[in-house]
Amino acid sequence: MNEDIVNALTDLLNLMDGFLGSAQWFPFALLGTGIFFTLYLKFPQIRFFNHAIRIVRGKYDKEDAKGDATHFQALATAISGTVGTGNIGGVALAIYLGGPAALFWMWMTAFFGMTTKFVEVTLSHKYRMVDEKGHIVGGPMYVMERRLNMKWLAVFFAVATVISSLGSGNLPQSNNIANGMASSFGVPEWITGAVLATLLFMVIVGGITRIVRVAEMVVPFMAVVYFIGALAVIAVNLPQIVPSFLVIFQDAFTGSAATGGFLGASFAYAFNRGVNRGLFSNEAGQGSAPIAHAAAKADEPVSEGMVSILEPFIDTIIICTLTGLVILSSGVWTEKLENRFQQFDMHYLEGNYTEKREEDRAELFAYLNFGDSSVKSFEGELTVVDGKAIGGDYTVLHNRSIAEEVRYSFDGEPYSGKITVIDGKLESELDVDGKSLVHSVKLTSEAFGRGLLGEYGKYIVSITLVLFAFTTAVAWSYYGDRAMTYLFGVSSVLPYRIFYCLGFFFAAIADTSLVWLVSAVTLALMAIPNLVSIVLLYREMGETITEYWDKFDKEHPEGY
Repeated sequence: MNEDIVNALTDLLNLMDGFLGSAQWFPFALLGTGIFFTLYLKFPQIRFFNHAIRIVRGKYDKEDAKGDATHFQALATAISGTVGTGNIGGVALAIYLGGPAALFWMWMTAFFGMTTKFVEVTLSHKYRMVDEKGHIVGGPMYVMERRLNMKWLAVFFAVATVISSLGSGNLPQSNNIANGMASSFGVPEWITGAVLATLLFMVIVGGITRIVRVAEMVVPFMAVVYFIGALAVIAVNLPQIVPSFLVIFQDAFTGSAATGGFLGASFAYAFNRGVNRGLFSNEAGQGSAPIAHAAAKADEPVSEGMVSILEPFIDTIIICTLTGLVILSSGVWTEKLENRFQQFDMHYLEGNYTEKREEDRAELFAYLNFGDSSVKSFEGELTVVDGKAIGGDYTVLHNRSIAEEVRYSFDGEPYSGKITVIDGKLESELDVDGKSLVHSVKLTSEAFGRGLLGEYGKYIVSITLVLFAFTTAVAWSYYGDRAMTYLFGVSSVLPYRIFYCLGFFFAAIADTSLVWLVSAVTLALMAIPNLVSIVLLYREMGETITEYWDKFDKEHPEGY
């Protein structure tokens, strides 16, 4: 993609993200909704947890219940939509941005998100419908139209869902799979994209029936493999587990201090990034999971809502915690590693900075956390000889760290000549390599290589990443085609699926950081209208739960 177009798109997305997901009000709205419903419904994520497990096991199933999937299949499909790069790359990104404190706020998002998901799934299941082909369709858009009489809001949500199916469910998954396969096995990104895009089409063309069968088979297997790989790292770094937990809680309300190559993160930044990544991981409040649960064979909306309580617990409390502990206990999150510098994450600063000087750390901390800083962007011309810049009063910042051993090359050969830097950005089509902090999948992969399995641990990340991300893309294709069905009818589904698979291919060769920025924006576009709709129906939610238990007590006098 043309660099000018990339920069313009980046500026637009950053502007949108500043008003949406990265805005100070967004994490408060997200957490606040979960806290409100948790208190109003008297901690349903705790009171109904065991009952939810019994429902998933089929204890209260009815043969004549309407739907296209069992409770377990609906749960597996929804989990496959949430357990993806958010659990592997997203946790690493949160720690890279906000330090250990970010993991605490991911937990909080998950705990209160269990209630949020319970509410949104229950209401969506309650107002589901049957399409012209006889399939069950549901989701927040049907709640907005059928119950709230807000067709305009329903259309906005459905459009946001289609966009988010690409921004959250498609692009980051493909991009992270391709990067993981390239770094672990040397497979070119375009080959990975082409093969998986073909497989993706073969699965999603079969509709909900094939999707739930794939999810039912793959989700338990991939969770077990990842769990074993994580324990192999934790076992080696066992003495660091307790200190890792301590620093998570100690930093939760203060922010994370600078350590190693990590230049620190303020409380506000860690809070925002933790909540934002928590939402990307478990999708509580986003409104996506209710679309999958609407297809479940259940006559009682509350029972399906209870099943959804398990999702954030499995996704974030268990899997994301494992990833976080692997990264923190291994210490790799503070280390500078060999890296290919992407222009998006590279910035030239005026003056020579080093982590060894406390005053430099303070200045860079303020700069990176949007505080009062005197740091200025560098502008000028630099001389490069045999790949290395000679002289110059400047510092290269990459991945929120001071870059070291920076090298410039062109077509694989060391570059010699002049390079121009304007407003902190390199104005050349050169490859830049060096040492800096790493994030996303690469950080998790490096951490998994510090365990009992050694370098082979990285292969577990690559394998599970393929499974996690691929099943996420499968689930999100279903969310997108349900939204397309709502907007344009069943005839629009096939063109959407073709476009979705093409996007999966092209995302494999796209800029990683740009892809994450797209996902952050689209995530918020779904969450905002969904949160508004469920808050408006808080009284109905309470009444629906009361009605459920009254009916349950009559049908099951022995209790639950």
